Amino acid sequence: MNSRLTFLVSSPRVAPGLLSRSAWAALEAADVRYAVDPAEPLPSAILESGLEVETAPAGPPDVLARALVERAESGHVIWLGTSAGDPGLTDAVADEVSSRHTPPEVEVLVASWDTPGARLLDAVAVMDRLRSPGGCPWDARQTHESLAPYATEEAAELVEAIASGDRAHLAEELGDVLLQVLFHARVAEDSAESPFDIDTVAGLLVDKLVRRHPHVFADADAATPEEVEAQWARIKAEEAAEKARAAGQAPR
Repeated sequence: MNSRLTFLVSSPRVAPGLLSRSAWAALEAADVRYAVDPAEPLPSAILESGLEVETAPAGPPDVLARALVERAESGHVIWLGTSAGDPGLTDAVADEVSSRHTPPEVEVLVASWDTPGARLLDAVAVMDRLRSPGGCPWDARQTHESLAPYATEEAAELVEAIASGDRAHLAEELGDVLLQVLFHARVAEDSAESPFDIDTVAGLLVDKLVRRHPHVFADADAATPEEVEAQWARIKAEEAAEKARAAGQAPR
């Protein structure tokens, strides 16, 4: 008999159905799949795949842990963690397992991993929460104009951090500069006349980086830093001339 309790761990920043092959294999082979709320993204994705997900017994961590371990003694149970991280549950399961003569096997199965830059999604979500109804009244009141002084202030502090050689300080100040970008992009979403968002900002940056690095993304040649700088300046001038023509102005 497969007496096992599996904690399925997945990244909340990855689409809930994008799980590893081993995770899907375990889900399909399990006797029961438990979740606090089957309507949460991960259980919902599993339900949509055709697998059943049962609602876990209600109660504090020790009650839930006892129910999971008892059920796992007679089969393979997979626990689908909540987005809150189930505080106290793993400790309660450890206590429950240690009190039994023949406990079920307990394992953690990582179903998906964060990709590089995934925490940027958290930063965007936090900024949105601060600016949304019920968030921070100070953040909600800010405009591009009121925030402008902070951009120069944070940029100056970043330069100071670079000069200091303090790596922890540098990382912190880079975060403060990033905040300015996130803040302005979120303010721009509320514009009645010409709104844009952080994806617009990121998309424009990606387009620019690709366009100005044809030696990387196309077939241009630029083998030295000096050649790259000259190429960048040339492309930038061409872009400025094109913008001027589009606006009906004489190129400068």
